[in-house]
Parts: sequence; C-alpha cells; structure tokens
Amino acid sequence: MSNKDNEMDDWEAAMAEQAASEEGESEDNADKQSEGVRTAELEELNAESLDDGDKRKLDAILDIPVTISMEVGRSQISIRNLLQLNQGSVVELERVAGEPLDVLVNGTLIAHGEVVVVNDKFGIRLTDVISQIERIRKLR
Repeated sequence: MSNKDNEMDDWEAAMAEQAASEEGESEDNADKQSEGVRTAELEELNAESLDDGDKRKLDAILDIPVTISMEVGRSQISIRNLLQLNQGSVVELERVAGEPLDVLVNGTLIAHGEVVVVNDKFGIRLTDVISQIERIRKLR
C-alpha cells in the first residue's frame, strides 16, 4: 500500500469519526448531515496537473520557512535553582533514558525519533510519524 493510500485511509477515518461524533448532536441535525455526506474523490497532486498560476502558488508555499526542533525532554525549576547552574551541573528531565525524542515543527509535534550520528554530525531518525488524524485532533 502506498503512502498516498495511507493518507486517504487516514482522511477517510477522520471523516468517519467526525460524522460519528456529529451523530451525537440533535436528531434533526444528524439526519440533515447524513443526507449530504459522501466521500470526495480527489485527484493526485502532481506538477503536470497544475497550471502556471497554481504552480506559482505552490512554489510560494514550499518556500515558507518553518522551524524544526528536536526535544529531548523538559524540566521545570525555580529561578533560584536556574541561577545556581554552572558548568557540570545536571538538570533532570522528565523523560527516561532511551525514550524517543519529540520532533516539532513550529512547536507542533509531528514525529518521534532517535539520535543518530552520520559523518560526525548528529541527526535524527524518525521512528514514528504522528498521523494526520492525531494532528487534526490536537488543533481543536
């Protein structure tokens, strides 16, 4: 199964979940919504299917910079203890050793990963990408 098939399955699952949650609303609203609900058929997005105007719009979006960060863990300490930190001090984090790192894009969790070293540089190998459904839930 391709990645695009997985994405469609995720979207279909999200739509089904949304429809199920809306069924819990009043009986009249549920009847009206279920009559007009159907799965949308979407075309695959590729460069050949876009006209010049759409390509320029897509290029503008692709050039927007985002901040990606890897979070090993967090800790809350008082300012008094913060000011007492010096070289060699150890700050205990809430994470257990060996637990995956969080990968954040503009502060939003998108994946978990592990630290790797490639050509004497640190990197991160993504081990678990957060599904689109979970990211949508976190937006609400």
